[in-house]
Amino acid sequence: MTRLSVNINKVALLRNSRNLGIPSVLRAAELSVAAGAHGITVHPRPDQRHIRPADVFELADYLIGFPNVEFNIEGNPFPEFLELVHRVKPAQVTLVPDAIDAPTSDRGWNLNEDAARLAPIAADFQRSGIRVSLFMDVETVDWNRARELGAARVELYTQPYAEAFAGPDAAKVLALYAAAAAGAQAAGLGVNAGHDLNLSNLGAFCSIPGILEVSIGHALIADALEIGIPAAVCAYLEVLATVRTDLNS
Repeated sequence: MTRLSVNINKVALLRNSRNLGIPSVLRAAELSVAAGAHGITVHPRPDQRHIRPADVFELADYLIGFPNVEFNIEGNPFPEFLELVHRVKPAQVTLVPDAIDAPTSDRGWNLNEDAARLAPIAADFQRSGIRVSLFMDVETVDWNRARELGAARVELYTQPYAEAFAGPDAAKVLALYAAAAAGAQAAGLGVNAGHDLNLSNLGAFCSIPGILEVSIGHALIADALEIGIPAAVCAYLEVLATVRTDLNS
């Protein structure tokens, strides 16, 4: 079964709009874990528009009590980010090339341009026992290079899939992701995925063999506004369990 990591950035974004400390980022994580989430994801940015360093430390302390629930910290490896990750030592760090002023992640790494920067960073995380995942576009063919840089996994940027879903090119785009996943796996990489996955498009995407983890935040939190965090997490887990059943039947 593909594992579900709940991204709770949007909870922090809402909290930061007032100076009251609500909604609680920690409580959102507690509810997600209690409902069966396999992981918690945060994406701290330099402007601290949502997740703040204090949140990261609080979540790390909480998750010590849940060794089977992985903490995944995403972000562009600026110096402050690197220091934060090394202090927390999450199970996984997902390196993302988002610009400081980007509203959200909008592309994967270009290893022709970024390999020299990423190689020592990945090696440093490896030495600390932190799994490295690189955020990558579906069009790339640099899977072997990503593995040589020290990545254990890649996270496929799925916004193009989400945009094509239910349109005339849906099957064609899904086939591109299936080919990318196969190429990454052939290079010895585990495959994660994330960005704009939701209850409607998740099942079809996870019919791709070997998707290890999906990170879902915006859509899940939007669903939670209607049905609550525990019910939203359970709904996503149900989709993933159905995909597993179909593949094994």
